[in-house]
Amino acid sequence: MHSHRDLALVTGATAGLGLEFCRQLAASGHDLVLVARDAQRLQQTADALAGEFGVVAQILPADLSDRAQLATVEARLSATEHPVTVLVNNAGFGLTPPFDANPVGDEQRHLDLLVAAPMRLAHAALQQMLARSSGTIISVASVAGYTPRGTYGAAKAWVLSFSRWANIHYRRRGVTVTAVAPGFVRTEFHQRMNARTDNIPEPLWLDAPRVVRSALRAASRGRAVVVPSLRYKIIVWFAGWLPKRLVAAGALRGR
Repeated sequence: MHSHRDLALVTGATAGLGLEFCRQLAASGHDLVLVARDAQRLQQTADALAGEFGVVAQILPADLSDRAQLATVEARLSATEHPVTVLVNNAGFGLTPPFDANPVGDEQRHLDLLVAAPMRLAHAALQQMLARSSGTIISVASVAGYTPRGTYGAAKAWVLSFSRWANIHYRRRGVTVTAVAPGFVRTEFHQRMNARTDNIPEPLWLDAPRVVRSALRAASRGRAVVVPSLRYKIIVWFAGWLPKRLVAAGALRGR
């Protein structure tokens, strides 16, 4: 079933920032392709969005840390019939223990989901976007990408660096690449990784609608990176100037 509306593909689409991206993109008239692991939850989410916003919402169940399943999403992104005009790389998870305490398989899956998946999905999407001289790629990074904060921070630093370069390189060809780097957002993310959040000061929490609005606004203006909220812009500025040992200590406290 095709319509003539723009089409957005969102990974990690059933909760948190991913679901909010779906809601705001649907509200602005985009049809949707929802990607996540749980097919039943995907279908329920798609049905609810289609019913509320009157858009076409398709599902594409896939575990993006599995290369074969990732390939099915790559194929949809590179398709030229009813092409995807907006890609949102949002899927992710965090690991609470330090690097040496995690099984290396968990670290590999973490790296695959946070770096390899958005890299491959962006590459697939660019094939048809550049041919049409039109498209938007938004990737969810984190303020952790500005701090020494284990493999999560390292992965998000990749997203930030890639998005800066890709935006410079492809914007003149009609494709905007934007990274959004929020701090703590009220979603399922921290509960799913069993991380403590009671030690996070209330002013550091952001709500998902604000983060997504900031990301979509930045992309529409052709910006490479957006850090939602003044408080996190200040934190990122200090992270760039303070000694890394101090920044690392602060990042660990923020867990």
